[in-house]
Amino acid sequence: MPPPPKSQNKRDFPGRRWLSISLRSLHLAGVVLLGVALLAGGDRQLAGSLVLATGVTIYGMDLWCNPKHFGELAGVFILLKLLLVGAMLAFPAAAVPLFWGLVVGSSLVSHAPGHFRHIRIFN
Repeated sequence: MPPPPKSQNKRDFPGRRWLSISLRSLHLAGVVLLGVALLAGGDRQLAGSLVLATGVTIYGMDLWCNPKHFGELAGVFILLKLLLVGAMLAFPAAAVPLFWGLVVGSSLVSHAPGHFRHIRIFN
């Protein structure tokens, strides 16, 4: 079966899919490590830096592929999540509630219906 036609509003490059999968896997590993560090004691800076670095890279790649993503609820929420991860590193006393807020918020937005996630906030 041939792949679906690409949208004219999106850019792509060879290997993007596997790079995205690899980055998302590292990102999830970072989230798990950050949760362990917060709950059981560990290197918060290393785990948080991994989450932040992979998150910024994924976000940048997503924006390059689809610049309109920034104006959608999902794209704006990702930027908010990255800022809150940075806040976790800057303000360790607030890290645990921010972590749980991010876990719950991320689940809600990522599993919401597409028409909700892709609401245009900015044009």
